[in-house]
Amino acid sequence: MTLRAKHIVEEINGTRCTIIEKGAKADRLDFLKTLLEFNNYEILVADEAIIEGEPATFTIGTTNLVFNPVIAVYEMSLKTPEGEKVSPAYWNQLSTDCVDEYWDFVK
Repeated sequence: MTLRAKHIVEEINGTRCTIIEKGAKADRLDFLKTLLEFNNYEILVADEAIIEGEPATFTIGTTNLVFNPVIAVYEMSLKTPEGEKVSPAYWNQLSTDCVDEYWDFVK
């Protein structure tokens, strides 16, 4: 799922959260959870769809109700574990490099 400008607040496991992403696969969940917890955000996860007894997609949220992923990514206020600023290409897992000129990124 790409970044969406709308700020969505919903409950996950009885706690109000800013929704980071819906419909995330397990690998995307691991990536975002690791990144956001490194940046000191508390992350909550809810199963969306269950296929053959295993969760297939997830909703990812943070308990920080003022956090907006679009603003955080485009202001480059998040850091990778390596200390680089998170770019839109890095957030969307299109590149492992943190390119700060997001308008120049070509895949």
